[in-house]
Amino acid sequence: MLHRLSRRARGGWLHFVMLPLAVLWMSPMIWIVLTSLKTRTEVFDPAAGLLPEVLVFTNYPATLSVAPFGTYLINSILTTGSILICQLVTITLAAYAFARLEFRFKNFLFGLFLLQVMFPIYSTFLANFVTLREMGMINTLPALVVPFVASGYGTFMLRQSFRQIPSELSDAARLDGCGHLATLWYVCLPLVQPTLIAFGIISVVTHWNDYMWPLLVTNSDSVRTLPIGLGLLAKADSGADWTRLMAGTTIVVSPLLLMFIIFQRRFIDSFMHTGVK
Repeated sequence: MLHRLSRRARGGWLHFVMLPLAVLWMSPMIWIVLTSLKTRTEVFDPAAGLLPEVLVFTNYPATLSVAPFGTYLINSILTTGSILICQLVTITLAAYAFARLEFRFKNFLFGLFLLQVMFPIYSTFLANFVTLREMGMINTLPALVVPFVASGYGTFMLRQSFRQIPSELSDAARLDGCGHLATLWYVCLPLVQPTLIAFGIISVVTHWNDYMWPLLVTNSDSVRTLPIGLGLLAKADSGADWTRLMAGTTIVVSPLLLMFIIFQRRFIDSFMHTGVK
């Protein structure tokens, strides 16, 4: 009984300490949401408090009417989803080959594959831009997807998970007549779902918020993404309308927060399974 009470007391103190830290971590998002519900004059009023005097929900439809945010949203979904699907296919096949197959120069080729992780992504922008320009793909949706169809980090992450699967399971699958693809689909992938979900979250957040590459390869509203739309709001001729800018930021960030809340347990489990601390 005393042991149970002691555990409850420790849990209570832990929540008491973590709650203020959680509020501190969420304070930028809280400020963004509250600012998006204020009037434009109230934002710069020194006498105004943190909370808006009157909730102004019209900032959200006004933001959507300033620029074609519907088009930006569709482009962001198509781009992020296409990159995620391509990356899941490529990293799964590559990670399985590097983890479960034996072939000449495997370690050397894996080292070359990891060079993608060692170089800053911005160092490849010029070469990628020139290549896409020669192929006539500038200002198209494929230009936003093609440079990111593979991921060295994702391959390394998934390879670590595949290596932890007991080889006896693969041997049993072969005895049942499974080839490599069947073993990968029915045996290995179900066991590495937390890692796939974690990488999916990382990929979606990275490319959903990507600003520099879409800025380089797009020049029309028909192919621009949401971060570019926010940049256009901030650089308006009449000056940045911070209420609408914060409303647009809330629209962009909310799907990512919701996705992380839904998959946070799987995200944490993936690092426990892969050993990436």
